[in-house]
Amino acid sequence: MASLHWKEQEKDTFWKKKEMSLPGSIKPVYGAQHPPRHAPPITAFSSNNNSQTSPNKNKGKNDSFQAFESKTNDAWDEEDDDLMKLAKLKINLQDVHASAQAVINNHIAAKSKSNGKDGNLESNPSSGQMIQHGPGRPQGPGLGVRLDRKPAMSFVKTENTDRDKLRVEKFNTVLHRTTDIDELKKLSWSGVPSCVRPMAWKILCGYVPASKERREVTLNRKRQEYMNYLEQYFDSHHIEQHGHTFRQIHIDVPRMNPLIPLFQHKQVQDIFERILFIWAIRHPASGYVQGMNDLVTPFFVVFLSEYINKDVETENIQVGDLPTGVLDTIEADSYWCMTKLLDGIQDNYTFAQPGIQTKVMQLADLIRRTDVQLHKHIEENNIQFLQFAFRWMNNLLMRELPLRCTIRLWDTYQVIF
Repeated sequence: MASLHWKEQEKDTFWKKKEMSLPGSIKPVYGAQHPPRHAPPITAFSSNNNSQTSPNKNKGKNDSFQAFESKTNDAWDEEDDDLMKLAKLKINLQDVHASAQAVINNHIAAKSKSNGKDGNLESNPSSGQMIQHGPGRPQGPGLGVRLDRKPAMSFVKTENTDRDKLRVEKFNTVLHRTTDIDELKKLSWSGVPSCVRPMAWKILCGYVPASKERREVTLNRKRQEYMNYLEQYFDSHHIEQHGHTFRQIHIDVPRMNPLIPLFQHKQVQDIFERILFIWAIRHPASGYVQGMNDLVTPFFVVFLSEYINKDVETENIQVGDLPTGVLDTIEADSYWCMTKLLDGIQDNYTFAQPGIQTKVMQLADLIRRTDVQLHKHIEENNIQFLQFAFRWMNNLLMRELPLRCTIRLWDTYQVIF
């Protein structure tokens, strides 16, 4: 009965930011790529427990999911949402098969090259011709498709409609004065226009104050504070005490978004290494955990968009063309916003990762109440939700969705975290 009472309390707080004090430990936690080996089994939703609940216990009260659903009917507006546009795209099966074959051929070529054979040629399934990889071109499954072929589907930037302009005007009205946070959250729930997203995210994260007069002073102070952290802490990555943490970060960062050229730049990888190392040093309760590197990505890309040409896709930008001072600013802003985000979910990364286990249990309860047939199918096949949902919670769906769709989803994350 105690577990049932705990579940009822959790239902009301699923979509709210956790503000409880978090347990601490000076021992960093590493390797959260997979679920903890000794995690307690999740069996909180058995039929026996349900039979003990009185049918009249919650009579007269609104179900928490129904209450949430009634408030979110405008969350996915098909008119201005990239996720909906992606769902409507028609994909040619011939292009899909050709792209898949190109991935296989490129992988075989790379493997042959590593064995001393000529791996510089790759067949083009659509034309039967061979594609010559230039010297120094990065290799790997899928990379040849991205670099040597036109993508099967692409996003076309449409002209601003009157509705888009009206949304931008609404955001500008809120942002260009002392901001009403509740009003900004209401506007941001169904998506933030890209031209105002950087400032909106900084305010929603709590990094920048709502008062317009204090924003510039605060930004300058926090950016300088981060630079002081680099001078004070970063050189310690050479010493044995912090060497293991930095080595793990150094291994993980190059693996991040391997098919997006932006993240293969050495300058960008160095930025991510510094951000993650400084955060780990200043938060010994959790230390660095695999998956945190993905949480920097949306902030970095959004803040980078402040300094690039509107017609250039963020994923293909040459960061070497940007002044050093601009990259320092983006780095500091990304660090502070990631810190604000992790402050609300740090129990996802402490010992045994109780935050993730709680969220997985809540997901199981949500599926049980909204799709009984699916929940029954999962249970009958002895599948634990932790087995497939762990990465969703650990990376906030960063590895499950395209980058531009993830950024749109994070517009809503900024409101609820």
